[in-house]
Amino acid sequence: MDQEFLALERELALFLRRARAQSGVLAREVHPDLEPAAYGLLVRLDEAGRQRATELAGWFGVGKATMSRQLRALEDLGLVAREPDPADGRASLILLTEEGSARFRRVRDARRASYVRKLSDWDRAEVAELARLLHQLNTSAES
Repeated sequence: MDQEFLALERELALFLRRARAQSGVLAREVHPDLEPAAYGLLVRLDEAGRQRATELAGWFGVGKATMSRQLRALEDLGLVAREPDPADGRASLILLTEEGSARFRRVRDARRASYVRKLSDWDRAEVAELARLLHQLNTSAES
């Protein structure tokens, strides 16, 4: 195999290992009882707004039962709530509560400040290029 792809695999594995560990840290900063996997749910709800549980399950590629359990835990912590879906009275939409939004954004803003510090010696064009390449990689992975 080409050395470039071996180096890519090695760097991505390291990046993903660190990202998983960081998710646990971020989750505990939002709430001490928050599971690491649930942090991504907060990110999605903050970015996309109200969503049905089935939409969230599809986005994350998990089953309805797994999503239901994670959402119930977030509800119990007061971080998300359900409201009737105006398009279908039988369904509910999941949304961040005011408390959930405030806690999440405080942690997200601190994380972004950390990126700024860690990449302070990078040229802004390099940061933009990294974001562009990661976006390209994510888009390729989806297709």
